[in-house]
This record gives sequence, C-alpha cells and structure tokens, in this order.
Amino acid sequence: MSLRTALLLPLLAGLFAHAQAAQPQLRVQLPATATAPASGRLLVFAEPAASALEKAKGGPVITVDASPFGGQDASAAGMDITRLAPGQAVAMDTESLAWPRPFSQLPAGDYYVQAVLDTARDDNYAGRGPDDLLSAPVKMALGGDAGAATLVLDQRLPEAGDPWQLPERVPQALRAAAPAAKAATHAIDFTSPALSAFWGRPIHMRGWVVLPPGYAVDAGARYPVLYFTHGFGGSQRALVPTAISAYAGMRDGSLPPMIWVLLDESGPTGTHEFADSVNNGPWGQALTEELIPDLERRYRMDARAEGRFLNGHSSGGWATLWLQVRYPKVFGGTWSTAPDPSDFHDFTGVDLYADGANVYRRADGSAYPLVRDKGRVVASFEQFARLEEVVGPVGGQLASFEWVFSPRGADGRPMPLFDRGTGAVDPQVVAYWRDHYDIAHMIQSDWARLRPDLDGKLHVYVGTADTFYLDGAARRLKAVLDGVGAKSDFRFVPGRTHFDLYVEGDDRSALLKNIAWQMYAIARPGARRPAATAPAASR
Repeated sequence: MSLRTALLLPLLAGLFAHAQAAQPQLRVQLPATATAPASGRLLVFAEPAASALEKAKGGPVITVDASPFGGQDASAAGMDITRLAPGQAVAMDTESLAWPRPFSQLPAGDYYVQAVLDTARDDNYAGRGPDDLLSAPVKMALGGDAGAATLVLDQRLPEAGDPWQLPERVPQALRAAAPAAKAATHAIDFTSPALSAFWGRPIHMRGWVVLPPGYAVDAGARYPVLYFTHGFGGSQRALVPTAISAYAGMRDGSLPPMIWVLLDESGPTGTHEFADSVNNGPWGQALTEELIPDLERRYRMDARAEGRFLNGHSSGGWATLWLQVRYPKVFGGTWSTAPDPSDFHDFTGVDLYADGANVYRRADGSAYPLVRDKGRVVASFEQFARLEEVVGPVGGQLASFEWVFSPRGADGRPMPLFDRGTGAVDPQVVAYWRDHYDIAHMIQSDWARLRPDLDGKLHVYVGTADTFYLDGAARRLKAVLDGVGAKSDFRFVPGRTHFDLYVEGDDRSALLKNIAWQMYAIARPGARRPAATAPAASR
C-alpha cells in the first residue's frame, strides 16, 4: 500500500461514516396487534414543519403527502415490502428511491414525517384509500444531524360511504336532485367474454346508465345515447355527480332527453382508454361488439351511428377520439375535450420522433415543463416522472400510457417509452406507438378509407392555457385534418386551462350542455334548444 493510499483511507472512511450518519434512521413497524402480515409499496413522506402546519390551518397535522402539483415542499421515499409480520419493524431506505432528493440531502430542520403501506399498490392512480396502512405524522429533525423515529402503521382511512350521498360542499341543487337521479340510474356490471379470454379470469366493464325523465311513461319512445368516459384518476364511483347533473339537466330542460352511458375506464394499470392493447386487452372491441349491443338490447336506444355519440375529457378525451377514429361506423361523432396527445410530434411539448428524443431535457439542456398554471411552470416532466416512480411502477399517468400504447417486452410487461433515469426515449417503442396509437398518423396515412365514415365527426375543444400543454397536439391534429381536406370542428378557448374548460359564468357545465344539444340536433334533425337554456351570448 502506498503512503498516499494509507493517508487517504482514514479520510475516505470518515467521509463514508459521515454520509451514513447523515441518513435519517427511520423505521416502520406493523403493530403487534395486527391480525396478519402485510406487504406492498412502503412510502414515507416528509414535509417541513412550517409548511405542514400552515396547511393544517391551526389544527393538528393529520396528512403528509407529496405532489408535483403542490410544489416541492414535501419529499417522498419508496421501497417494496414482501412481508411485514405483526410487531416487526423494517429500516426505511430513504436514499435509493426518493423524490425530489434523498432524505440525507434535505435542508436541516424540523419535519413532519408519515409512513404509508400501499397494500393494493394503487396509490399512483387512486391516492390513499381504506386498503392502506398509515402511521400518524411524527415531528422530527431531518438533515444535518439526522433524526431517528419509528413510525407505527396503526391507522386506516374509513371505508367510502354511499356515493349518492354528496358532501356539503356540493351545491344544494345537485344534492337535492340525487334521489331522483339515483332512481333513474342503473349500474353497469358486464362480464366481457373478450377481455375475460385475454386475462384468463372474469373481467367486468362497469359504469352507469342514466335514463331521461319520462322514460317509463312512453314505452315506445327511443333515445339517442351519449357515451361519456372520465379522465385519469376517475372511477365508477366518481361518475355519480355526472349522473346526477345529467338527470337534473334533462329534468330542467337545459339538457336534451338522451340516455347517458357513463363508462368507467379505470383499471389496475391506470386508464385503459378503451384502446385495443396487447397489454390491457381488447377494450375497444369489448365496448363496441359486446357491451353496446347488450345495452341496446336492454334499453330503448336509437341503435344506429347517428344516435351514438362520444364525449370525454383528458384521458377520456383521447379515448373518445380513439374510439371514433378506430370505429367510425359505430359512432356518429365525438366531442373530445382537452384530449391527451393525439399527435406524438407533440407529446405534452416533446417531439417523440426527433433524433435523440429526451422527455426530460431539450437539446440546449433546459427542462421540459409538464404542468403549468396561469403561465407559471408548476412541474417539469422529470419531476413528475420521478415522483411517479417513487410511488410505484404501475398505475401512474406515464406508466398508464405505456400499458395502453407500448409493445409487450420479454418480461411480459409493457416496454417503457423512456429511461426513467435519463429521460432518453426508446425509438423502437416510439415506432410502435406511431403505428398503433398516433391518431394524427392514422388519419394521415389512411384517410381515403376513413373519410366516408369519419369526415365531419371530430369535434375537439381545448384551452389555450391547458394545464398539461395539450393544446399543442390538438393544433397538430387539426393541421393534419386540414391537410387531407377533412371537415372537423376545433375550438381553442382563450385562456382556459384543463380544469375550467367547461365553465361559463356561474355554470360549470356550460360546455357540456352546448355539446349535448349539438349531438341531439344530429340525432333529431330540426330539434331546437329552448331559448331559455341557451348561453346568454347566443340568445
């Protein structure tokens, strides 16, 4: 050993010991009173005490969480737990997989820290739920001289109540309409033969059918149908307020008399978006060849393309665009709002087809933004992706895209679009995405075949300040349609974001009412919207 090496070894050992000491000594324990071992994704969240107390507004801190939508005050670390026995404690790794940085690099100070064991591995999609095991938030010092604490998973969230019992924050008029709407709404629970064959077990398609007022009075009347599906994070339960609004609107005449079919597109991997996928299964086929024929046998629906219409927002917007383009003979038009990227030359601002494409960084090294609010960048693509990776590999928005769009890899899972460490895009995966799911590419390359059944059926609405930069892809889709000479209806609403697109004055569903009356005019030529229900600007 050289003299230089001998002198360096103590220094290196000291540095290593300091780094080890700087890591917080966090342990997570399943209480001895637990009735069974537990497993899942173990998450620990830390937030500066001042920030957590401010959010608590004078009350106790009951939740610590991290989100790119709410800034980066809170941090998160994740690891998998295969088996945690009652009374057993495990050392939490807060360094290997942490966001936005390892806990040892946090600024020194007091923090509130909380552990969550995501036993269903669905927190990336649905957030915390009654299946999760939680600890109480604990105040401790982190950074600098690292603290130590044991977080006991002795809490659960309450089970969800009746979805038809709306909370007090919901307007009284909507809560008052709930009983009548509930009586006119039927649950969908359809076992799909095609999806069940794909998965090798029964797969259910779920949602709601909302019948118009007077449906039971005239046994000979038939109705056009509005097929609606939600965006990322939605569920059958979350569709209940839409069912109530639809029924209440038809009852007061602000919506035309139609049958509303509210479709749940959520699943264990995120939103399946009713795409026919090698990973999720043939959801589009199951909808068009199985569920819709079953519904048309059970309810008095028009049962023709001119009476079947599509509407969805965000991921639901992409789903309805996809369904209209993929099955143009089935539907009479889609009104898709703020759809996820329909042209992968602009995947929330990133050109996936560019040489050396990278979703984290532009060629000049600047970060690609992903979330904005009133002109301010809230989160970059990289920040969003890294937090999703910490929370879990399945169910997040970006992973959900891969479960829908990607080819299946040798390990049986969808091939990732990009390297989570570097952001580098895989050209092989992008080529598959283009050939199977780039809607603009499909239209441009196959317009001669699509035109007789698709021309004039695409309606797209998006705000020019869309929160996720989705106006860019919509403009590209419009340019492709214009280039092939297609008739289409694109509306870019000045200043509107992803979350206020439907609002006009005090009416938060004004756009949906306008859309429904456009549909009704196609299904019932000559029908006119009552003047009293039209927007003030058009009266």
